[in-house]
Amino acid sequence: MPKSLKLYVGYDSREDIAWQVCRHSLLRHTKAKVELYRLVQPMLRELGLYTRPGDNATTEFSLTRFLTPYIAAHDGWSVFMDCDFLWTADVTTLLDHLDDSKAVYVVKHDYIPRAAIKMDAQVQTSYPRKNWSSFMVFNGAHPAVKALTPEVVNTQSPAYLHRFGWVPDDNLIGELPLTWNFLEGEYPKPEKAPNAIHYTNGGPWFPNCQDVDYGDLWRAERDMYERSLTQSVAA
Repeated sequence: MPKSLKLYVGYDSREDIAWQVCRHSLLRHTKAKVELYRLVQPMLRELGLYTRPGDNATTEFSLTRFLTPYIAAHDGWSVFMDCDFLWTADVTTLLDHLDDSKAVYVVKHDYIPRAAIKMDAQVQTSYPRKNWSSFMVFNGAHPAVKALTPEVVNTQSPAYLHRFGWVPDDNLIGELPLTWNFLEGEYPKPEKAPNAIHYTNGGPWFPNCQDVDYGDLWRAERDMYERSLTQSVAA
């Protein structure tokens, strides 16, 4: 049976254009049929899936991301990504690199953030396994992933969730190449654009982030998205 892929993007009401451009670039480069959804915190609260009290998290999807495999509700692969991604490659080619014995795949960043402030004046924090959870590929058939229930997401600490305390053995965390979650501004800019550019410190949709690496690619994608809206109305 061929592997299937469900995609979930964290949604923050302050960054709607980031989600729209992320979605547009994902679908534009993906050849195979995929299912694509956004994770909207108010909707998840209304459904009773997310019940944690409000907090001062940087984004509205800081912890809702860990509901991805439960919502996907299948034994195939499901992907979570932050909304501040720009895609230049087909996400489904990821499936060629996955081993069914792993619970989850991530890019295993090991870095100290260069800046103290990110996005719209948000404080930049540093912690173990930072940004591992910004792009996760979950194996829905794995027991460790099946055990990541709404109860766990709603009761365990943010550190437990983001540092993958829910995975019983670190060997079950597979590693993806850097190109699948390239942190703009944290690594030297390669000659070829990465498969997935992550504007973790803020993207061109913020007035103070116009000079970021690959900002021209993001603006070009935004323009294509906006033209598509005009064409839809004209049709």
